[in-house]
Amino acid sequence: ALDQPIHVVLGPQADYFTDGAVQTFLSSEYTVSPQADRMGYRLEGPALAHAKGYNIVSDGIVAGAIQVPGSGLPIVLMVDHQTTGGYPKIATVISADIPVIGRRKPGRPLRFVAVGVHAAELLRREQEAAIRLAVENLLAL
Repeated sequence: ALDQPIHVVLGPQADYFTDGAVQTFLSSEYTVSPQADRMGYRLEGPALAHAKGYNIVSDGIVAGAIQVPGSGLPIVLMVDHQTTGGYPKIATVISADIPVIGRRKPGRPLRFVAVGVHAAELLRREQEAAIRLAVENLLAL
C-alpha cells in the first residue's frame, strides 16, 4: 500500500533518546522533506529529544539507519549512504522495507512501527519468496 507503515528495529543507540522521544518517533507522522535523495531522506515532523547528547563516536552505517542530529529531526539513510556516522541512530528500517520507503516522494507521509529482529527476518524471507515466485512466473512465459 502507498502509505503502509515502515517497519523498524529500534536501536542501535535508542538509549541515547528519552523514552518520550522513542514514543514520539513511533506514534507520530513524519513527512519526507524536499531534501531527499539516494543518500538520505530528511524527515519533517516532531523533533526527538536526545537523553545523552547527539554526538557519538563515529560507527558503521547500514542502509535504513535512522540518524538523529542535533536538530532532533530524523534522517533515514538510503542506499548511497555514507559508511560511518557520528549521530545516534534511534532505529533501523528493516531490509524488506527499504524499497517501500525508497518509493516515498517528498511531501508524502511516513509512520514507523517497531518490530523485533525475528519478525524482520520473517518479513525479509516473505519478500524473497515473492520475488522468487515472480521470477519463476516470468521464466515460465
